[in-house]
Amino acid sequence: MLDLLRQIRWQDLLDIALVSIILYRILLIIKGTKAAQMLAGLGVLLVASFFSKYLQLYTMDWIVQSFWSQVVIVLIVLFQPEIRRALAHMGESSFLQGFTSAEELKSLEEIVRASIALANRKIGALIVIERDVSLKDYVEIGTPLDAKVSKELLLSIFHPTSPIHDGAVVIRGNRVVAAGCFLPITLGTEVSKALGTRHRAGIGVTEETDAVAIIVSEETGTISVSIQGKLDTHIDMGTLRDMLTDLFTESKKEKEFKGKKSK
Repeated sequence: MLDLLRQIRWQDLLDIALVSIILYRILLIIKGTKAAQMLAGLGVLLVASFFSKYLQLYTMDWIVQSFWSQVVIVLIVLFQPEIRRALAHMGESSFLQGFTSAEELKSLEEIVRASIALANRKIGALIVIERDVSLKDYVEIGTPLDAKVSKELLLSIFHPTSPIHDGAVVIRGNRVVAAGCFLPITLGTEVSKALGTRHRAGIGVTEETDAVAIIVSEETGTISVSIQGKLDTHIDMGTLRDMLTDLFTESKKEKEFKGKKSK
């Protein structure tokens, strides 16, 4: 035992620590997603591979081994959304640091007021607020605006007679950067079938980025908020204001703390 311990190098300990951290981060990313179920399925195949060899089930072993030979391609296809999300988190960029707290809070208040007004009038809407991960790919598909956030602007965009009322509005800082943007639709089986395309798009964009999506239903006039692929429904004005304030205030504090720490 002592001889074995003497053979362990500090590089081995560092190697084990790095692999453990990477695996832990991967598990955090896929936690609560369909990828977790797929990973469990791969575990079943691994057990099947072991037993097929042990029991000398040659045909079964050949099928399983043929699958494992293509496992890298299979993993890329199955875990494509999770891989994109992980890479996006690795390449985080900051967009809110250039604005003062007063400007941020005023922008958030305009979004809250617009959401309540849209809900009262039962006008469907999808408002996506960019955080650290860029929404540039979705902005390029929509109609560029670059206008200051205001209740009146959002109401006019989502009015049924507006030519750009379909799709989502993307907000960066205190600017509406684009409207009529098309977003990825979630394929999660756990999403209620009662939810329409607008809600699925809101969930989809928050599965792949760290954005916040506010969805107003034109059928019921209810407000929902999607964060990290999770949907909260029947949000009232106070709750919406608190959620947005907490999210973006905490985000700014974390950035300021990291900036001071790096200095």
